[in-house]
Amino acid sequence: MSLLGRDLAVDLGGTSTRIYARGKGIVLDEPSAVVLDDRTGKVIAYGADATDGETCWPVSGGLPVDGELTWRMVRHFLSKVQRNPFARPRLVMALPDSSTPIERTALSDLAFEADARRIELIPHSLAAALGAGLPVDSFAGHMVIDIGRDSARIAVLSSGAAVATTAVPGGGEAVNRAIVRLVEHKHCLLLDEHEAESAKRHIGAEWEPLNRHVTMRARDPDTGQEREVRLPVQQVYEATRQPVEAIVRAAMDTVERCPAELAADLGGRGAVLVGGGALLRGLARRLRASLRMPVRRAERPLECVALGLGRFVDDLGLIARLRNALAWAGPDK
Repeated sequence: MSLLGRDLAVDLGGTSTRIYARGKGIVLDEPSAVVLDDRTGKVIAYGADATDGETCWPVSGGLPVDGELTWRMVRHFLSKVQRNPFARPRLVMALPDSSTPIERTALSDLAFEADARRIELIPHSLAAALGAGLPVDSFAGHMVIDIGRDSARIAVLSSGAAVATTAVPGGGEAVNRAIVRLVEHKHCLLLDEHEAESAKRHIGAEWEPLNRHVTMRARDPDTGQEREVRLPVQQVYEATRQPVEAIVRAAMDTVERCPAELAADLGGRGAVLVGGGALLRGLARRLRASLRMPVRRAERPLECVALGLGRFVDDLGLIARLRNALAWAGPDK
């Protein structure tokens, strides 16, 4: 079996790529980043090693925007978790619910170019729901709100299939940009997105009153020197209102497009938040007030899709049991 390769699940996210190995859990979690040499344009680093140089993010919305860089990155990550350099694993990957046949084919081709011997494509919403611990095979309706780096994806599932889905561009990246603009407007300083992401997660991790502050490091555009910035959490909360409201409106629209019996289920069962954006302070509360239903954050929001894909790796029979829901992903290869 070592010659064939392990059974692996690959969560190809815009911010991070996570790999789940059968029987072992998540064995790799690294940025979905590729560094190119400034002069030659050649790849010099991937993932966690991507520090100096021109950094590219070749994945957006769960799909490759630069096919060659993406398959090189995936192949590099696979080589880190396999003992045998010639192994060809079976892969399970997530595919956006709104993807086209061309996009499905592109993702399958990417997996084979990265030396997979077989690929199973799983609807993204189904993987996220499984990773969040939802009983996806029940007839009752369940809502998943996944806020990723570049988009927010909302889905209502029943009997293992997505009944209604909506995608909102921006996602966590739009929230970060709002924080960057806030620092520029209030202090005339430049804040990079990594620092904005760190601040956002710090705010989200502490459920404390809004009168506290968050500290960031920003750069003076005139001198180039770094300065410490201390912002009231209330200001950050207000600055991120617009991108958050876009997610709220999309969630409300998704509920309205559901059959009445499923919408009634959601009123009692509510929605679960996953993805990095789920860490934003106050988001669940805002969604609860607007949707008038329970909204909770998953126990491991960043890892839900990888854990859900891992369920298919650990239990090969699960694919057969949910075959009707998976039929849209195309024939096995």
